[in-house]
Amino acid sequence: MIAARAFRTAALAVLPALAVVHAAPAISTYGPLRNRALPRLAGRGRPDHVALTFDDGPDPRSTPLFLKLLEERQTRATFFLLGTQAQRSPGLVREIAGAGHEIGIHGRLHRPLILRGPRGTYDDLARARDTVTAITGQQPTLFRPPYGVMSGAAHLACHRLGLTPVLWTCWGEDWRARATPASVHRTVTRDLAGGGTILLHDSDCTSAPDAWRSALGALPHILDTCAQRGLAVGRLCDHDVPPARLPREGLVARVEGRSGAVAPSGRPSR
Repeated sequence: MIAARAFRTAALAVLPALAVVHAAPAISTYGPLRNRALPRLAGRGRPDHVALTFDDGPDPRSTPLFLKLLEERQTRATFFLLGTQAQRSPGLVREIAGAGHEIGIHGRLHRPLILRGPRGTYDDLARARDTVTAITGQQPTLFRPPYGVMSGAAHLACHRLGLTPVLWTCWGEDWRARATPASVHRTVTRDLAGGGTILLHDSDCTSAPDAWRSALGALPHILDTCAQRGLAVGRLCDHDVPPARLPREGLVARVEGRSGAVAPSGRPSR
């Protein structure tokens, strides 16, 4: 009885610490703090270049229009794909890759990782990575979390899967129903600077219906503004972003040892 009571007491003391370890990285969601304190995670690159990125695709209704515009402007970008969307449109995934664009993963499902434990997080990222690898024959190395919210489990899964998490320095708020090409352009360029990473969406699967049209309409003006400011636009792999700093080894060890959810091999334990 005494031993059981001591175990419960110890467990109650450990659980809050685990919750803090898991949730603490979510503070990087706050853009101004991330851009100043976590430039690698924010996607800061070389000062004469801007990385152009798209989330939530591919979507056969909208993504081809973005690809056509980018081809006309001789611009390449990075597409963070959802695993479920990629499974529905494998030919479009190959078209993105064939056009010279970079492909990262946005998870399999667009759900907040902060609500998932280590095993669920690992499975989601691994399945998205494996889906893209099977379609393109090339393993992606970049990851962007849904809603831009990282967790301790997400950092650990990225470490195990060879993925580098990258967020952004400016966005267009193009997922909103009230967004317009003018509002997206204004919002992006308000925070646009050399070395930055732009977030737009080429799909409305998690946004207001047809919200992608505001991003598509704003894109030529965004590219024009970058050109006027002397900034080249391209993929993250052209951006010279150093690998994002992962949690300290001690932090990783604590998550592994206390959760018991990830085996030393990197595979989820049963």
